[in-house]
Amino acid sequence: MKNAILTIILVISSVISYCSTPKLETVKIKTSAICEMCKATIEKKLAFTKGVTESNLNLDDKVVTVIYNPKKTDVQSIKKSISEAGYDADEVMADEKGYNKLSDCCQKDAKPHH
Repeated sequence: MKNAILTIILVISSVISYCSTPKLETVKIKTSAICEMCKATIEKKLAFTKGVTESNLNLDDKVVTVIYNPKKTDVQSIKKSISEAGYDADEVMADEKGYNKLSDCCQKDAKPHH
């Protein structure tokens, strides 16, 4: 009888654990990043964005891949975070205040460098 009760408790715990695991989504966003410093800035900003679990900026195509919890954030909020860091995010233009804080070499009109 004790084994049956323990088995039932384990099954219920497993079901609850499975159901409570957040279903993550992935989005790819084109940025105006130029260099490794841009990459670090964007990825750091996204690391502190609520609901974002992972991000990786590919400098070859300037696309950041973001894995996020849609129950805690949405694509527009993620783009807004990138914009606040001073970079374009698809159709969302860089926030002027954030852009002005960037090093000259990270601003859009700077020549690409690595």
